[in-house]
Amino acid sequence: MSERFYVNSPLAPGSVVLSGAEAYHLAAVCRARPGDVVCLFNGDGAEYPAVVSAVAKKQVSLEVTAKQSPIRERPFRLEIAASLPKGDRADFLIEKLTELGVTRFVPLRTERSVVHPRTTKLERLERAVIEASKQCGRNVLMQIEALSEWADYAQLATLPANRFLAHPAGGSPGKVTGDVVFAVGPEGGFTDEEVAIAQAASWKIVGLGPRTLRVETAAIALAALA
Repeated sequence: MSERFYVNSPLAPGSVVLSGAEAYHLAAVCRARPGDVVCLFNGDGAEYPAVVSAVAKKQVSLEVTAKQSPIRERPFRLEIAASLPKGDRADFLIEKLTELGVTRFVPLRTERSVVHPRTTKLERLERAVIEASKQCGRNVLMQIEALSEWADYAQLATLPANRFLAHPAGGSPGKVTGDVVFAVGPEGGFTDEEVAIAQAASWKIVGLGPRTLRVETAAIALAALA
């Protein structure tokens, strides 16, 4: 696979100019030269082979030669809702969920949450999605939603019918098929009241074994089950 670069604009065969951080990476880090072949994507589900035509200090001109639509997405909705862990662990979580094909991530505010991401943090996570997508070959970006209160989120009518909440002593999720959402609590887990809210909204309570898992480990394990 050619080196991949994200373009935040419509793409089609023809001329395109890459600027900003992606242009810097292509020009200064990859030391692109006219004639080099790269791959562009913008999150629309396709990818666009392109040939470098000119390299300047702050921008790179390319000629898109084709539009390709490889199938790399899951054929169903896979949503993860979780309290964000601290520091770099949140970036790691987002990177791995992107690689696993999760379609939507919802950060949760629960009674025991300690990380309540503001706009700048969410923008950083969106950048982590782009970087992970460049590496793993995804052409549709995983959506990062705004912070949601657990009680409000758990009762949304738009959630898939398959709803699973990770909690100690829960049962096995068994085989999961079709659209699905998994919820993971913070360090310390969901409170009894929060579990009761889930049960009243038709969530199934599931366990992940006898060991206590970190937030990111539990979320990644659940995504891999789908």
